[in-house]
Amino acid sequence: MEKIEISKRSSQVKILGTVVAFSGAALMTLYKGITVISLHIHHSHQSVTPSKVFLDKDSIKGSLMLVTSYVSLSAFYILQTATIKMYPAPIALTSLTCLSGAILSTIMTAILDHKTSSWKLSWNISLFAPIYSGVVIFGITVYVQTLAIRLKGPVFMTAFRPLSTLIVAIMGLLILGDALYIGSVIGAMLIIIGLYATLWGKEKEKVEKLLEQTTSEQAIEIKQEK
Repeated sequence: MEKIEISKRSSQVKILGTVVAFSGAALMTLYKGITVISLHIHHSHQSVTPSKVFLDKDSIKGSLMLVTSYVSLSAFYILQTATIKMYPAPIALTSLTCLSGAILSTIMTAILDHKTSSWKLSWNISLFAPIYSGVVIFGITVYVQTLAIRLKGPVFMTAFRPLSTLIVAIMGLLILGDALYIGSVIGAMLIIIGLYATLWGKEKEKVEKLLEQTTSEQAIEIKQEK
């Protein structure tokens, strides 16, 4: 498990980097501002006014759901770290995780949607989406996450979560033709800075632990020689 020592500089940098990265992700989600890049050409003589933060009932509800999702994911990564130590079989653990998710999703869908037409699959996006979600999102992603947590720990894994917001913004610009706003640019810069700070803190902490271990071994050798 991850240990945080506030007195050490490496721990302070890790905490600061995590806060900065998630602040950047929140900024990209909640604030737009002026348009920086747009693949669509608008023939209009109207002046472009900056978009403001708009919080209505749906925005507040969505923000609360996102917070709940990230808290649940954080708890999941911590539990997964403890589970990997007791059950070091990533493929079997991934299979059990996906099976549990499929069962829970089926139960929740049956409760929330009683329409028979919603369960019918056709040769379109309604068939491709579940296959992609099951194979890529749950199968490959959960397996890679399990390996990352096993090798680097939960903090290293969660440090890259804000990158998903940045990747979505870039893919939305290139594939869907969405506009790129100043809020997304500033948020992306904060994500990169926060991620770099977190990884630097992790590496600094690793060096400090190695130095402490070497010092303690040398002290033991000196005592044994005496």
